[in-house]
Amino acid sequence: MTIANIDASQRTAAKVAGFSYLFTFAIVVFANFGIYDKLVVADSVAETATNILANETLFRIGIACDLVYGLAFVAMLTALYVILKPVDRSLALLSTFWQLVYAVAWVLLTLKFFDALRLLSADYLRVFEAERSQALARMFLSARFDRYYGGLLFYALGATVTSYLWFKSRYVPRALAAVGVAACAWCTVCAFAFLVFPKFSDTVDLLWFDAPMALFEIVLSFWLLFVGLKPSGDAAHD
Repeated sequence: MTIANIDASQRTAAKVAGFSYLFTFAIVVFANFGIYDKLVVADSVAETATNILANETLFRIGIACDLVYGLAFVAMLTALYVILKPVDRSLALLSTFWQLVYAVAWVLLTLKFFDALRLLSADYLRVFEAERSQALARMFLSARFDRYYGGLLFYALGATVTSYLWFKSRYVPRALAAVGVAACAWCTVCAFAFLVFPKFSDTVDLLWFDAPMALFEIVLSFWLLFVGLKPSGDAAHD
């Protein structure tokens, strides 16, 4: 690889990818920890329902944030494909497809939150006991947690391939790319193990499934945004 292999579209895509990931990370953290964690009470269905109905606008803002996350995530995937397509088009396409499965699953699961809201607020559903409607609504909210890890498997698989392409391209330091391969492969193994053996989370905390991958992607995003793509020799020596 030489500097001639890096064109203007790839450099622009690198900025888009770096910004998109940092933006998606910030918005999903805000939605989950700044909104949902304040409304959803783990051991109280009734209190959760009360919180959501009392803060319906806030709950809808959380849904909107999650949908924006999905849109920005697709923008990031597009940018990554533009960057890595010259390295290996087939692998770049495969990694994009796998991570797109995650993005689609995320959007579909987010839309289910509207079903939970309807169960709690629709007048024509008041023929059911409040406890039943609240329990069904809580099921929709909880189902996303389990299904997230199904989508995470595809995300981590795609990210592992993407990290390998970063390593192969030498557009970024190979040591950073190698850490990415290990972190994403670790997430893949953990997600798969959790789907087959739910008690795997007793051995490895859920936070440690994707935390190394997220840390790698944050560092990579800052690199792409402020340093950009570098020719093979320069990236290898950094």
